[in-house]
Amino acid sequence: MPQSLTARPSGPLHGRARAPGDKSMSHRSLILGAMAEGVTEIEGLLEGHDILATARAAAAFGAKVERLGEGRWRIEGRGGFQTPADVIDCGNAGTGVRLLMGAAAGYPIQATFDGDASLRKRPMKRVTAPLGLMGARFDWGGSEDRLPVRVSGGALQGIDYAQTVASAQVKSAILLAGLNARGETFVREPEKSRDHTERMLTAFGAEVKVEPDGDGWIIRLAGGQRLTGTAVAVPGDPSSAAFPLAAALIVPGSDVTVEGVMLNPLRTGLFDTWREMGADLTISNRRTSGGEEVGDVTARHSALTGVIVPEGRAASMIDEYPILAATAAFAEGRTVMRGVGEMRVKESDRIRLMVDGLRACGAAVDEEPDGFTVAGGPVAGGAVVDTAHDHRIAMSHLVLGLAAEAPVSVRDPEMIATSFPGFVRMMRELGGEIAS
Repeated sequence: MPQSLTARPSGPLHGRARAPGDKSMSHRSLILGAMAEGVTEIEGLLEGHDILATARAAAAFGAKVERLGEGRWRIEGRGGFQTPADVIDCGNAGTGVRLLMGAAAGYPIQATFDGDASLRKRPMKRVTAPLGLMGARFDWGGSEDRLPVRVSGGALQGIDYAQTVASAQVKSAILLAGLNARGETFVREPEKSRDHTERMLTAFGAEVKVEPDGDGWIIRLAGGQRLTGTAVAVPGDPSSAAFPLAAALIVPGSDVTVEGVMLNPLRTGLFDTWREMGADLTISNRRTSGGEEVGDVTARHSALTGVIVPEGRAASMIDEYPILAATAAFAEGRTVMRGVGEMRVKESDRIRLMVDGLRACGAAVDEEPDGFTVAGGPVAGGAVVDTAHDHRIAMSHLVLGLAAEAPVSVRDPEMIATSFPGFVRMMRELGGEIAS
């Protein structure tokens, strides 16, 4: 990957593409396959850097992990984790490390987790705090709340944990630890976060109960349950599909279809928001794959109008706010995004980077502590944008550059491969002009 990529104003984008495998489900299929007894066969696994780091971790914990072909993997689990021989290097995978820590905490082993410079900056206490209440122990190798950290697990007790902000990563780590804890584990959410862990635990033979709890939800899991290997079909990632679809919405004359996109209602908040903005977005060929509804999503160039995004929608589209902001720059009026402070502790401070990048490209943006507002209008472009090695920041600005008045370049685009290794190739095949 070159040190920079540049997107130039492009003619209409046309064609059909297939979304890469969903990142969230790919992480979980490898981790649950390693925890289970027997064989798990996975189709459609995303083979980005983050997922490959989780595959290596699964092998380090004692599972036999084989790649059979493109997107096809076989995991032979031993019914639990063994003490790894070396440090578990999770690279840039925030989901991977947090879920793996939860899983490892349930076994009487020690494991040290680390990551790259970006992952070392991300907070870990949101996961280690509830795991510590269950009985796990954590020794920080440097700064508290930051990697590296040594986890000492085993002899856990189920807890009743109420989240103040819905987080699928925190919920999943607690549930994975709860599988091997005494008694029941409860996780209370103020609103639903993505539920792939609950669905996949059920597919692996566990009993998980999800019930209304006042205005929120409660997830219940009894300890002592064993998982059995199964077949997993990973559908297309809606977060990745968002980029070619966004390009179609803002480049005049475009018409693009992305096939096999997961339509889990807890992942389609961006599509709902785009429709409210007036997007010509249609779904066809609805079907079920891997226990999830999927479909083919078509986007056509649209005259968009700014909206106020409901704060309660944040949990269903937290990773999609950067690309929403890029499309909002071309909408008429203001698009208000609040209640998204979680963006500041992702791979980067995504609020700050989107604000800086959009302003550099000529867009009017107001920044707030937990959100930002984008005023639409002509986008001049002609900027070089700092990505802080964040894949979604890089892809969002490259999409913006396809419709801007002048080219937009992004620095350090190598991290695109963490979630979407084929991004540049796909965009070029659809007609987008992206080059080094």
